[in-house]
Amino acid sequence: QVQLVESGGGLVQAGGSLRLSCAASGLTFSNYVMGWFRQAPGKEREFVAAIMRSGGITRYADSVKGRFTISRDNAKNTAYLEMHSLKPEDTAVYYCAAKRLQLDLTRTEYDYWGQGTQVTVSS
Repeated sequence: QVQLVESGGGLVQAGGSLRLSCAASGLTFSNYVMGWFRQAPGKEREFVAAIMRSGGITRYADSVKGRFTISRDNAKNTAYLEMHSLKPEDTAVYYCAAKRLQLDLTRTEYDYWGQGTQVTVSS
């Protein structure tokens, strides 16, 4: 049974930082692309960042480039999202996701999803 469990969300002031973690189990972690998505109230789920299986290639949404960093530790079966210079518009539930194919990383067609962790940025 595959499980993705996010942690690290919370309430932070604008300009602050948070580090999200996504612990994976039940799959061969190094065989999967890992992605982070977010969904704000009343909005569709949107792509944030993705990292290839080996960790050598990453991709970001324009809205977070230069502020967020995705990484992974294949030995720990964990993916991370470092978020800096947070803005109120970053407020959302953040989801991690895993997919086998290294294609269409920004689309929501991922194989597995976590339950999400709330990030709230106050102004």
